[in-house]
Amino acid sequence: MQCFRRQPKRSVSQENILREQSRRVAALNGIRLGLKDDKDLKFLLKGSQLLKVKSASWRKERFYKLQEDCKTIWQESKKMLRSPESQIFSIEDIRDVRSGHKTEGMEKYAKDVPEYRCFSIIFKDQRKNLDLIASSEDDANHWISGLGKIIAHSNSMNQKQKLQHWIHTCLRKADKNKDNKMSLKELKNFLKEVNIEVDDYHAKKIFQHCDKSKTEALEDDEIEEFYKILTERKEIDKIFQKYSDAEGFMSCQNLVRFLYETQQEEDAVVAAPALIQRYEPNERAKRGNAMTKDGFLMYLLSDDGNIFNTSHRKVYQDMTQPLSHYLVSSSHNTYLMEDQITGPSSTEAYIRALTKGCRCVELDCWDGPNSEPVIYHGYTLTSKILFSDVIKAIKNYAFKTSPYPVIISLENHCSVDQQKVMAQHMTTILQDMLLVAPVDGNKSQFPSPEQLKGKILVKGKKLSRQEDLTGTNGNNNLEAEDVSDEDEAAEIEDESVKTEIQQKGKSDTLKLAKELSDTVVYCKSVHFNGFEDPSHPRAFYEMSSFTESKALKLAQESGTSFIHHNIRHLSRIYPAGWRTDSSNYNPIDLWNVGCQIVALNFQTAGTEMDVYQGRFQDNGFSGYVLKPEFLRDEQTKFNPKSITEGTWGTKKKLLLKIISGQQLPKVNKSKNSIVDPKVTVEIHGVQQDNNKKQTKVIENNGFNPKWDEEFTFDVEIPALALVRFVVEDFDMSTKNDFIGQYTLPFTSLKQGYRHIHLLTKNGDPYSSSTLFVYIDIQDCD
Repeated sequence: MQCFRRQPKRSVSQENILREQSRRVAALNGIRLGLKDDKDLKFLLKGSQLLKVKSASWRKERFYKLQEDCKTIWQESKKMLRSPESQIFSIEDIRDVRSGHKTEGMEKYAKDVPEYRCFSIIFKDQRKNLDLIASSEDDANHWISGLGKIIAHSNSMNQKQKLQHWIHTCLRKADKNKDNKMSLKELKNFLKEVNIEVDDYHAKKIFQHCDKSKTEALEDDEIEEFYKILTERKEIDKIFQKYSDAEGFMSCQNLVRFLYETQQEEDAVVAAPALIQRYEPNERAKRGNAMTKDGFLMYLLSDDGNIFNTSHRKVYQDMTQPLSHYLVSSSHNTYLMEDQITGPSSTEAYIRALTKGCRCVELDCWDGPNSEPVIYHGYTLTSKILFSDVIKAIKNYAFKTSPYPVIISLENHCSVDQQKVMAQHMTTILQDMLLVAPVDGNKSQFPSPEQLKGKILVKGKKLSRQEDLTGTNGNNNLEAEDVSDEDEAAEIEDESVKTEIQQKGKSDTLKLAKELSDTVVYCKSVHFNGFEDPSHPRAFYEMSSFTESKALKLAQESGTSFIHHNIRHLSRIYPAGWRTDSSNYNPIDLWNVGCQIVALNFQTAGTEMDVYQGRFQDNGFSGYVLKPEFLRDEQTKFNPKSITEGTWGTKKKLLLKIISGQQLPKVNKSKNSIVDPKVTVEIHGVQQDNNKKQTKVIENNGFNPKWDEEFTFDVEIPALALVRFVVEDFDMSTKNDFIGQYTLPFTSLKQGYRHIHLLTKNGDPYSSSTLFVYIDIQDCD
C-alpha cells in the first residue's frame, strides 16, 4: 500500500499570498509570451469544466486549467493513486487544435453535439487525441483561440527567451514552499531538475557567491545572478572576444570579417547589418551598427546560426522536370498506427503522414458492409476504416504542408461493384483535385511537379485496352476485365495470415471496373519483368512495385541499369513481409539508384525514419527532392556499388568539432536521474562514405556538457550523403538511451560555428536542446 505524507494545512492568509504570487507569476509568463492581459489566456488560467469523450458510452466531465507557467495544462483525474505528473501535459506536446468534429472520435461519438462546442487536441507523439466538449460556444472558442495563441507565440520566441522561460519554470518548481526564495537544498533540487549533477562543495560555492545578503536564501537579484552563472557560454565568449573591442562591442566591419572568414557566408557585407538589426537587444549598440555578446549569442542560436542552410527551407530546386526525376516522400500502409497484424487503422495516420510532407500514401481496399469499401491490412486483425473517410482526410490535408502532387497508391481487393463506389467517392469528394486526363495533352513523358501542383494522382491497375491513358482510343464498351492481382498483404510472414489466405483461397487475377481504371492516368501498376529492351520500350507511365529485398538485389547486381530504368519510370519500394512489427529498412541504397517512391512505415521512429525526414527537410519540406544530375542523365555510367571516375561531384573532407551541448532533456524522469551524454556522428551515403565516430561520455551533465572533440570524414559522393548527429545517455550495463538527433543532407550543411537544434524520437523539435559545433568543408585533392 502506498502511503502519503499529510501536508500541513495552510492558513487563509497563506493561501491568499500563494494565490497572489501564482497570479503574478502567470501574468509575468503571459508578458513573456507577448499575451499581456489577453482574455483567452486569462480564461485558460482560470480553467473550466469540459466533457472528455472516449467512446459512445464514455463521456465524463473533467476540469482543465492552464498552469501558471503558461506551458502546461492540468487535467482532473478520478483515477486512484494517479501520479501528479500524469495529470499534466505540455503545450509543446500539442501538434494541432481542431475545432468541430475533425477527428475519428468526434465523428463517431459526438455527432449529437453542435460542432461549435467541440474541439480536439492532437498530440505530436503516438498519444491518443483528446476529444473535448465545452459547455458553450464561448468556452470552446476561448480554449481553441487561447491554445492557438500560446502555441504560436511559444514557437516565435527566440532561443534565449525559451531558455529564460524554461529556467524560471524550473526555479518555480524547485521553490517547494513558494516563498520566492531559494535555499541551498532547493538550489540542489533545481540543478537536478535541469539535468546537472553538482557535488555539495560546488553547489555551496555557487550558492555563497550569489548570496550577497548572507541570509542563507537567494532572492530577486541574487537569483538573477545565479541564472547568469548557470547560462554562461564561455565557448561563445571566447569567439566573441576575438572579434570585439575593449568595450565589448563587435563592429559591423568585424562581424563581416567573422561571417566571411569563419562562417563562410558569401554575402557577409549585406548580411552583417541585417543580423545586427534582427538580433541585437542593446539599442545603443544597434544605433552604432555593432553587436554585443548577447546579440552574438542570439544570432548563433537563431535560424541564421543553424547548421541547416536556411535557403533550403524554401523550394529552391528546379520543379519543372519530369516527375520521375525526383525522390518522393512516401508512406507504406499509411492507415496503420502501430504494427502490421493487430494494430489500429486510422484516418489520423493519413493526416500525420501528409503533415510530415508525405506525397504518396497507400490505401489497401477491401469490400465492406453496406456496399461501402473499407481500408485495413487484409487477412490480419488490424481495425477497419471507411474508404470515403480516408479520401475526405486526404482532400482536407493533402496540400497543407506542400502544394506539390499527392499520389494515392491503391491496392485493390474489392468486387467490381465496390470498385465503382471507390471511383465515385474519389470523383465526388476530390472533384477538381483528382487528375483524370493527361496534363496539356502530354502523353510522351511525365509532367513536372510544378505542372501537377494541387493535383491528386491515382496509382493502380488499368484496363489493357486503355493504353492511351484516358481510354478514349480503347474499347469504351468494356465494363470490366481481369488484371493481375498484386497482393502485398499476402506476403506477410505470419502463420495466422497464411492460414487465413489458405482458408479464403487466393486468385492471381482480379476483375477491374472501368470506372476505377479511368482514375489512373500516369501511374499504371504493372508486374516487373526485367529491365526493358531498348528496341521495345515500355510506356513511361507503367510502374512497378518491389519488395525491399528484390529492389536491393537489383541495386546490388544491376545498379546502372536500375538507374537508367528510374530516369524514365517510377519505382515503388515497400518493406519485406517479415516486418510485422512495422520496422523499417534503410532507404539510402535505393535512393542511390534513383528509386523515387521508397515507402517507409511513418509510424515507426528510428534511424531509418530520421534519415528519411532528414532527406526530405530539403527543398522546402515539399516532399519532392530533385535527384542529382548523374541519376538523371540518359548516358550515365554511375554505379553506387562500384564508384569510378566520373562527374559525380567533387570529393569533400568534412572537419567537424563537437564543442558543447545545451539543455539536453532528461531521459529518465526520476528526480535523481542525470544523463551521461555522448554524441555519435554518422555519415549515410554510398558504401565508401558510410562511417561513424563518437565522443567521450560526459558524466552527470545534461545541462551544459562540453566535449571539444574533432573528427574528420572523407565524403566521396556529397550529393548522396546525409549527416546524422545522435545524442545518447550512456549506460554501461544496458543499451544506451536515445536523447535526441538531427539529420540533414551533406549539401545543406552550413560552415563555421553552428547550433544543431535536436529533435525527439518522433522527429519533433525540442524547445531548447542544442549541440554547438564547428564545421569546415574542404575539397579533396
